[in-house]
Amino acid sequence: MQNQCIASSGSLVTPVLELYTSEGCSSCPPADQWVSGFKGKDVVVQAFHVGYWDHIGWVDRFASPAHTSRQREIAAQNRLRNIYTPQVVVNGRDWPQWGNAQSRITGSRSIATVHVSLKRLADDQFEATVTQAPATDAAQAWSAYWTVTEHGHSSKVKAGENAGEFLKHDFVVRQYTQAGVYKSGSTPQKLAFRSIAATPGHERQINLVVFEPQSGKTLQALSLSCSAEVR
Repeated sequence: MQNQCIASSGSLVTPVLELYTSEGCSSCPPADQWVSGFKGKDVVVQAFHVGYWDHIGWVDRFASPAHTSRQREIAAQNRLRNIYTPQVVVNGRDWPQWGNAQSRITGSRSIATVHVSLKRLADDQFEATVTQAPATDAAQAWSAYWTVTEHGHSSKVKAGENAGEFLKHDFVVRQYTQAGVYKSGSTPQKLAFRSIAATPGHERQINLVVFEPQSGKTLQALSLSCSAEVR
């Protein structure tokens, strides 16, 4: 018997929070802890671990070159000279004053011009339907990407700036997959996604973020959590 697992976006844009972090960065653990406070909030949160701290002695097992490439794209869109950790990005914009901004992030929403629905087809197969509102500017293209995030990871760091520390992580990005650029239109667009297998013992979320290709501004986002496998 199939266990239904579906989700649908609402009338307002769901905020997207990206954290760029590293287990080799001594200033990152407070940001990791802060991000964990968004569990249960209506925010799509993604902790992208980067590897450019690995050279100082500790290799972050969650890091990926694709995460660094995405951070560089965001830096270009925000006209930043450098990339850095910890960096918080909200709806495509650099957010340096993140420490006491949780209420501003969760409460700042605009009317959505894009509707997203997600459903699980099989254990690691998912499908999204993206629909633009009829009044949307016909010249506006949109892009999207998928992520798989997991809660409850930890590491005993043995070298680098965090040597001796026991670090805990939530919203860890385990997979990041770009989904292409699409022309504006009222016809629903279906996007297929095959995820990596879930890590036993770690709650995971399948996320889709739809955004403006040039600015990176979030048009809509949705997170799907499936507690049991399809039978």
